[in-house]
Amino acid sequence: MSEKTIFKKIIDKEIPADVVYEDDRCLAFRDIAPQAPTHIVVIPKKELRSTNDITEEDASLIGHLFCVMNELARKEGIADAGYRIVTNCGPDACQTVPHLHYHLIGGRKFGWPPG
Repeated sequence: MSEKTIFKKIIDKEIPADVVYEDDRCLAFRDIAPQAPTHIVVIPKKELRSTNDITEEDASLIGHLFCVMNELARKEGIADAGYRIVTNCGPDACQTVPHLHYHLIGGRKFGWPPG
């Protein structure tokens, strides 16, 4: 069995996090190194390593994650001004935790291209 990721440990309540949303399918918490005034990490409780592991079976789960992020953006007051939802897939994209996750970031103006 592989070692638990930091996100799995947060899901299992083995390490603390500033949780802003939780249900039976996902968990959202404030990033410990925020890149904007609002920076929330949203993770599925199902262990998927990256977007490469999403299958048709996961369509409902992924849709649910986006609905949760939309609601969080409204609650955080960033929905009208705009925000980014970012996911990294693999080492070249700087994915550092092998557990699918989305960054909901906003509260400041962003540039383009992002990186």
